[in-house]
Amino acid sequence: MACDSPPERMDAYVDGELSASEAASVRDHLRTCPSCASDALSRLQLRRKVADAGVRYPPTSELRNKIVSQYSTRARPRRLQWAILTVPALVVLLVILSANFFVARQRMREQRFLGEVADLHIAALASASPVDVLSTDQHTVKPWFEGRIPFTFNLPDLQASDFTLRGGRVTYLEQSPGAQLIYQLRKHNLSVFIFQDRAGEFGKTIFEPVEFQTFHMETWSEHGLRFTIVGDVNSADIHALSELVRGAG
Repeated sequence: MACDSPPERMDAYVDGELSASEAASVRDHLRTCPSCASDALSRLQLRRKVADAGVRYPPTSELRNKIVSQYSTRARPRRLQWAILTVPALVVLLVILSANFFVARQRMREQRFLGEVADLHIAALASASPVDVLSTDQHTVKPWFEGRIPFTFNLPDLQASDFTLRGGRVTYLEQSPGAQLIYQLRKHNLSVFIFQDRAGEFGKTIFEPVEFQTFHMETWSEHGLRFTIVGDVNSADIHALSELVRGAG
């Protein structure tokens, strides 16, 4: 990818609209070009701001009561029977709409979470220093996080696997500090994110492996922590790493 390539190409990469091979080519270029890496980070930050501005909230109970009250008080005596039939139907309709809105909002919340995690993964790999502590030794990486994040976690033993630990860094999601661990598999980089999961604020308790943009991802909640794995490998590789992380306890 040339540094003078059109900005639409970088927009397509940030929005996950490139094919897997094209996205891989852009990622390789970002590792060696500070100018394009900075441009990618700026576009990711703008994407997050737009996503934050698009968040909507469900109607309050006061609004529902106000609508029902207006329909009740405006009914004329000669239409009393119609009003009696209509108000309950309106209430049922509002309940159905509220339930559908809740489901849609929950789905949007989960998609937003996956999008932000994917952005963090891209930003780390585009950085000149993807990790703050560089080590393949879990006994070096884990103690490094002590005092830097408000929780602790275990790392898996990788001796019998094809995965290699590159290191870790402190990252932030919705102003909450967490750990990002970078693993390598056949020249592919995968991120394992660990954040505190307060009352399931990041969505479902557990996901099956999903495809998001050009990545495969898997996320689950355990012992008050939210674990998420993201990488440009197949879902079987993502699941293999998740089993290792879960097995660490």
